[in-house]
Amino acid sequence: MSQPVSSSRGRVLCPVFRDRWKRREGRSGTALADGSSCATPVVRACDAHRHPRGRSSAENHGASVSDNRSSLPTSRGGNRQGTSGHRSRRPDGESGRGSRNGRAPYRGKPNKSGARNDRRKGNRPNGNRQPRDPAREAAIEAFDTALSAFGALGVDDRIVKILGVDGIVAPTGVQAAVLPDAMAGRDVLGRARTGSGKTLAFGLPVLARLTGRRSRPNRPRALIMAPTRELAGQVATTIEPLARALGLGAVTVYGGAPYERQIRRLDRGVDVVIATPGRLNDLVDRGACMLDDVEVVVLDEADHLCDLGFFPVIDDLVGRTPDGGQRLLLSATLDGDVDTLVRRHLADPTVHEIDPDSGAVETMDHHVLVVSPKDKLDVTCDLVRTQSRSIVFTRTKRGASRLAEDLETAGIPAVDLHGDLSQRVRERNLDRFRSGRAHVVVATDVAARGIHVDDVGLVVHFDPPGESKAYLHRSGRTARAGASGAVVTVASPGQAREMTTLLHTAGVDAKNVDARAVARPMSATALGDAPAMAPLPARDKPKSHGAGGRGGRPAHRNGGRRNGQRSRNSGGQGSRR
Repeated sequence: MSQPVSSSRGRVLCPVFRDRWKRREGRSGTALADGSSCATPVVRACDAHRHPRGRSSAENHGASVSDNRSSLPTSRGGNRQGTSGHRSRRPDGESGRGSRNGRAPYRGKPNKSGARNDRRKGNRPNGNRQPRDPAREAAIEAFDTALSAFGALGVDDRIVKILGVDGIVAPTGVQAAVLPDAMAGRDVLGRARTGSGKTLAFGLPVLARLTGRRSRPNRPRALIMAPTRELAGQVATTIEPLARALGLGAVTVYGGAPYERQIRRLDRGVDVVIATPGRLNDLVDRGACMLDDVEVVVLDEADHLCDLGFFPVIDDLVGRTPDGGQRLLLSATLDGDVDTLVRRHLADPTVHEIDPDSGAVETMDHHVLVVSPKDKLDVTCDLVRTQSRSIVFTRTKRGASRLAEDLETAGIPAVDLHGDLSQRVRERNLDRFRSGRAHVVVATDVAARGIHVDDVGLVVHFDPPGESKAYLHRSGRTARAGASGAVVTVASPGQAREMTTLLHTAGVDAKNVDARAVARPMSATALGDAPAMAPLPARDKPKSHGAGGRGGRPAHRNGGRRNGQRSRNSGGQGSRR
């Protein structure tokens, strides 16, 4: 058994910290009390630590091991050298590059594919680069651009090929209308329903304008602002691969994520910033993002940006960009503060209105399912159980979490999505929904703006919306890109009466159905085959009976109560005038 090693200062070292002390003292050239010097690497050469090729670690590293150190345990790391003064040696005799204190630099733990991830690059292989897909690259290179209609609209051939491999060869209505004017550098004001392809309508002109030049550090040349983190992420998913093909850089910044990583990305220089207004304003105030070089600004879902109270921030940010830049504003509705933004920041914009209302979508069926309050949960479970992918809306965050738990209890895989969840949890839940591991996502209005998932066949309003605009935005999660879908509002008789006026304002023709008359299983087809209820009349407002009161009873100045009667909230005192 080896004896404890004491330092030159006369202290006896604990074996646990012995090697650590050796490395520290070795930096100043201090000799150890046992006569050894830290200038010589301490390597354990025993049969228990042999190299796979049959040589000991000492032989592989070419280190001389003295008898009085052969039994000393090494530091954590096995046969890794633990002292300074020498570079680490590879088995082939070559010096290790980039070593620090004689040790090889940390390259992260191997992942499932065998590659090592570097912590300093965000646990992503090769920094921000995506893993290569040779088969996809070959398909992109072999795609015939003559098969796509985007080339005639001025889109770069490299982008045309990528879109073609993804099956996008013909522009949607909003894309065919907006692209020519946007490519020409004009300001554009577009109104189109959710899911009509607005992202490519503004994304392609932005990339075309920036191609061929590089941005300076911390000075992007394009801003794309979205109301929610989810929507910003969806825009980035569409834009980033196309930007990478053109040699451009894009970064997504939003709240709930660390500042440092976003600032480092801006320091390296990016061409496009996709951001939520709050976090972008913080980065501008910190000096990490300067708007001096911005050439084009895009406001996606501008109406919702204003509904969330971002109008002052957006007005200030757009005002900081240079005059004469291009402005693209696309939204489902254009009113209120949106009109103010148009008048202040858009110069003679070209206006395009294509399918502005979800009610005009012929492939979307609307139903109002009338149920008693006690049967509301059971009916909702019956509805979503027949669909492979559904979205259910609630009015509150707590209600979304509670309903998701109730659906899980009923055996239906479900996740919730709302603002009280961290960004990591929201991304995880949304990924579960996209991959099919969860069949239902229960969301609030704000969080649902970023849900862009194909093949959503059913949207359920578990809590009826309070206004027609919210109804249209919710319903736009289904019947996207020409697909069919159903929208069902689960309502009590009283709520169904209120929905009559709301649907009329939204321009939607919905069918009232009694839940008891629908055949099981309760699918969208069964709702369509069920007999329609008679329209429920709107509840009449109570009439004012004037000074005489109701039934000829005289009115009293204290709110209809006789003198001497106590008010419920009067604290026992007489009513006051």
